[in-house]
Amino acid sequence: MTNTSAGIEMDIQEQSGGQVVTPVSAAATIECLLFAAAEPLTLEDLSRAAHIPHEDTVQALSFLQKRLTRDGSGLQVLQIAGGWQLSTRPEHAEAIGRLLSRGTSRLSRAALETLAIIAYRQPVTSPEIEAVRGVSSDGVLKTLLDRRLIAEAGRKAAIGRPMLYKTTDDFLHYFGITDLSQLPELDLEAPPPVPADQITDGRRTAELAPFSPGDSLTDPEADSQATPGAKLSPDSCADDDQVN
Repeated sequence: MTNTSAGIEMDIQEQSGGQVVTPVSAAATIECLLFAAAEPLTLEDLSRAAHIPHEDTVQALSFLQKRLTRDGSGLQVLQIAGGWQLSTRPEHAEAIGRLLSRGTSRLSRAALETLAIIAYRQPVTSPEIEAVRGVSSDGVLKTLLDRRLIAEAGRKAAIGRPMLYKTTDDFLHYFGITDLSQLPELDLEAPPPVPADQITDGRRTAELAPFSPGDSLTDPEADSQATPGAKLSPDSCADDDQVN
């Protein structure tokens, strides 16, 4: 397969399923698949649906991304959560946020705080989460489970065999990262556990120190909408849902 002097376009046409497939048409097919999908698609998914070889799928993705960039499109192709997705560019996040801000269900600080604990300590049990937060987390865990940001990960071999929780691919997708290694690194000592008799059913009392993995994860003043590619932080996903 040969390339043009631009280093992007391929000249040789291939036969696939009785139809002539050019680089342009392959990229157009990939673009349609990414647009129609509700979640990231793997190379295997794209190759199977487009009916083109694996290596040509990779070239078509590259061709599509370069074309979108060359044309000044507001869209881009992202490799995210183990797959590929058509996404808006970060520079348009403010306009998109204005469009989606009304009536959008966002994560509360309590939910984000619990999610951060699970992300950095997974698999982790509800009592272990509550020992850090100093407040009951049953309601928040249900919300995160319903949103498919966390999932059950079996039971811990301990008294009572408490349920373990871990993050999901939807978690990666929500925060725009490929895997957990892209989470911000923490250089903080773990806070001392809160005694069980001080864990409350509501918000923590003033004398209980809040869980604070870092300024990039908790910002009490934050209240903006999360957008694709956002980091795990309240300013990327503050919430009007005040579930604890």
